[in-house]
Amino acid sequence: MTSRARSTKKKAAPTPPPAGPTLHTPDTLPAPALAGRDFLSNLDMTAAELRTVMDTAHSMKRGEWRAVKPLNGLSLALVFEKASLRTRTTFDVGMYQLGGHAITLSNQEVGLGTRERVSDVARNLERWVDGVMARVYLQGTLQELAENAEIPIINGLSDMLHPAQLLADYQTIEEEYGQDLRGKRIVYIGDGNNLANSHIHMGILTGTDVTIVTPVGYEPNASVAMDAVKRGANLTITNDLSAVEGADVLYTDVWISMGMEAEADIRRRAFRGYQVTPRMLDTIAGDGVFLHCLPAHYGEETVPEATEHRKSRVFDQAENRLHAQKALMYHLMGAMTPRW
Repeated sequence: MTSRARSTKKKAAPTPPPAGPTLHTPDTLPAPALAGRDFLSNLDMTAAELRTVMDTAHSMKRGEWRAVKPLNGLSLALVFEKASLRTRTTFDVGMYQLGGHAITLSNQEVGLGTRERVSDVARNLERWVDGVMARVYLQGTLQELAENAEIPIINGLSDMLHPAQLLADYQTIEEEYGQDLRGKRIVYIGDGNNLANSHIHMGILTGTDVTIVTPVGYEPNASVAMDAVKRGANLTITNDLSAVEGADVLYTDVWISMGMEAEADIRRRAFRGYQVTPRMLDTIAGDGVFLHCLPAHYGEETVPEATEHRKSRVFDQAENRLHAQKALMYHLMGAMTPRW
């Protein structure tokens, strides 16, 4: 029996595990860019401040903030006239992850403008909590809260605007196309509602080409559109469905928002043909993406085959509500210290 010489070849060193994210410490955190201010509109920040917030959102999603609790000891009141899955969950979980605490207040408990004056609610809450997120029917309610409270007021949704949603939307768009979105075609199809208005505002800040495709009589707010034009934004408002073709981002929302149920039949007739389907997605850019803020009314503004389409980023978009709103809360509240 012959013996074989023992190999003298050295074994390859084991491959090291992939490096984790570089974790922030309290000393490496960015300075809060919006300290103590209100966030009622995306235009409440400059383009540079928006960039800072977006960079923080991306950093948080990468896990770089796991070792810090910059809102430790702070509280945020979540006031709801309108119910929500994503807004409530993401603001609540976001405050927890940043070391703070959220308390949810329903309209039955608060009664904005009915049980109590809005101004009285604001002056009470500012004595107890460090910020308020309000999801309300009227933009005027948010303005009244802000005028009567010395703490940050955050617009979680109103009839006019949905700015927190747009932060998550643009985080999702940046994940596809990078930070420089100038000239990218954002096409919103459907009701010219609060989301359409906020898309116009984000076009002002980012240089995207925003197109609103909507039936006659359902265009976005005229003052919002006029202001965008005066600021030099690239804005198109049209009833022509062919404007969808070649879009980098195709976005839709429900045709019948909460509080519009009496108009349901009229709206369904008006919006016939404006449904996002896989066939419509085939007409956008080859690397284009489809977004929807959810909840979806399947069979109306879209179909399940669209939200499950390879071009859909709908559920990434929903996830980014958490990261974008955490970034917003940090930059509004991160300079505060607990009062107790």
